[in-house]
Amino acid sequence: MPMSRKIIIDTDPGQDDAVAILLALASPEELDVLGVVAVAGNVGLHHNANNARKVVELSGRTDVPVYAGCARPMRRHLVTAEHVHGETGLNGPDLPEPELPLQDQHGVDFIIDTLMNAEPKTITLCTLGPLTNIAMALVKQPAIAERIQEIVMMGGAYFEVGNITPAAEFNIYVDPEAADVVMRCGAPITILPLDVTHMIQSTPARLDAIKALNSKTGDAVHAMLTFSETFDLQKYGREGAPLHDPTVIAYLLKPELFEGRHCNVTIETASELTMGMTVVDYWHVSGRSYNANYLRSGDAEGFYALLMERLARLP
Repeated sequence: MPMSRKIIIDTDPGQDDAVAILLALASPEELDVLGVVAVAGNVGLHHNANNARKVVELSGRTDVPVYAGCARPMRRHLVTAEHVHGETGLNGPDLPEPELPLQDQHGVDFIIDTLMNAEPKTITLCTLGPLTNIAMALVKQPAIAERIQEIVMMGGAYFEVGNITPAAEFNIYVDPEAADVVMRCGAPITILPLDVTHMIQSTPARLDAIKALNSKTGDAVHAMLTFSETFDLQKYGREGAPLHDPTVIAYLLKPELFEGRHCNVTIETASELTMGMTVVDYWHVSGRSYNANYLRSGDAEGFYALLMERLARLP
């Protein structure tokens, strides 16, 4: 059997982040989760770190440590999304306050130390929120860039354009300078943008199937997604709301579910009109060097089959 892939999850949970964490923790044969690092994003850092601990406890995988990273973007005031996720960031389920301790070490230092002490190209960074922690790690210790196996991120858009502004996706918009640092770092990068996640819709039938698991985890995930989908259903008028961050973990588990191509992706950091836009040279017209594997589509049926099979493993 091949060794499981070592990953660090960087996250701002967030209901969809929570589902991504659960999907990873339910897959120990394929993924060795070295730690979960919270970052400010959907809500403030305190809530996000607390939510990460709640979700790890929900999974039963209390062997996985949780760290707190950066409380604000590199250069900007924090923009949050309580209008989607609720005031705690994880409204919906009634999860108990966590007993799992928050690690004393700063999340950025954990990322640096883990990468510097591991064999090169053996650790993947899975980013589910703004890229502040990853960029700060790269600035503080540039040598980690060549040691990263891959950065797999949920962020950006091309065909679907923006969801927080007309031009920008939320994770990139919150800290565009951080995203710019990451996109220029030279590590292999795979991007799961809105173009993919808007195909992965949590329809009523799919939510009902999660509820029918009749488990603590199934009930919590159903409550999470029922809460957070309300905003997107009103906004987009589709049958189901997009499920964003779990696509990162699904890509690691079953990359054949997704299609895209290598191209250049640049982050807009100068224009207030298009701040945080991911300028995707999908058709290779700029002549700029490729720096990302940009995914354009995903197999929703295959994704939800995988998600259901893995959630059923959890208590």
